[in-house]
Amino acid sequence: MNVSFDTFITEAVGGFRERGGAAIPYSAQRQRPAVLDQGVITHMSLGQQLAPHLPFLRRYARALTGSQRHGDHYVRAALEAIVAEPGAFPRDVDVRTGLYGTFQRIWSSANFDAPANEQAEGEREMIAQARLHGITPLSRQALLLTAMEGFSANDTAYLIETTPDEVESLVSEAMSEIDRQTRTDVLIIEDEPIIAMDLETIVRDLGHSVSGAAVTRDEAVAQALAHRPGLVLADIQLADDSSGIDAVKDILAGFSLPVIFITAFPERLLTGERPEPTFLITKPFQRSTVKAAISQALFFNAATIDA
Repeated sequence: MNVSFDTFITEAVGGFRERGGAAIPYSAQRQRPAVLDQGVITHMSLGQQLAPHLPFLRRYARALTGSQRHGDHYVRAALEAIVAEPGAFPRDVDVRTGLYGTFQRIWSSANFDAPANEQAEGEREMIAQARLHGITPLSRQALLLTAMEGFSANDTAYLIETTPDEVESLVSEAMSEIDRQTRTDVLIIEDEPIIAMDLETIVRDLGHSVSGAAVTRDEAVAQALAHRPGLVLADIQLADDSSGIDAVKDILAGFSLPVIFITAFPERLLTGERPEPTFLITKPFQRSTVKAAISQALFFNAATIDA
C-alpha cells in the first residue's frame, strides 16, 4: 500500500472496507450482539471493535522487535491479512485475542526486512540479536503476552500454540535469562511517595540499584547528571506541575538510555503522531508488568551486553 501507516490504521478501524467500499460488520460474521451501549444493543464493525486494541498491539510489537517501525511493519501485515480475508478472523475467542492471534501468525511465519531508512535503529537491532543468542523468541513472547499485555496463561497458550504449563515454564526461562544478562542503576521519576517506594522495591528485587528518586523535572535532570543511570522509570505529571516527558527529553539530550513511562494517561503517548515510547505502563500497574518492562527495556541496553 502506498499510504502511511496511520492512514492505513484510520481506514482499517473505520470499517475494514471491502474492495467495493462497504463496511464489513463483525456481527455479520458472528451472529451475536457486539456491544451493549447504555442499554441499547448495537452492531459494531470488526474495525470498530479492533480499534481500541491497536495501540496496545503496536506496543507489544515494538517491545517484541525492539523497533517502532519494524513492529508497525508486522502490525500492518496483520491488518492487511484481516482486510483481505475478514471471514478468516478467529471466531472462537474474543476480538482482542483474535487480533493478537492474527499478529502472532504473521510474526511466526513472515520474515520482513527492516526498511532502508531504519539505520538509526541499527544499534538496537544488533543488541537484540546479541540477546537472542541467549533466549528464545518463544520465551520472550510468553513473557510479554502474560506480564505486559495481561493475557492469562490459557490465552497465551492459545496465541503461541502451546500448553499453559509450558507458558509458565517459558516465562520463568525468559525472566531468569534476561535478569542474568542485565544489571544496572535505575533513576525513578515519580512524585507519589508510595508509588516511588513500590517501584524502588521492584527494582531492588530484580537485582538492580536505585541511583536516585526525583519528584520534579529539575531534580530528575540533576540526579541523572550526578549519577548516570542505566534506566529511567518516569511518570508524566510531576510534583510542581512539571513534565516527566520534558525531564526525559532533557536527560536524553545528554546521553542515551532506555526509558519506561508509567502513567495513568497512556493515550497521551500512544497517538501514532510522533515517535512513541517502546515501553509504557498504565497505572494502576501490576508488579509483574513493571518487572517485565524493566527486563525488556534492559534487553536492548548495550551497556548490559555480556562482553
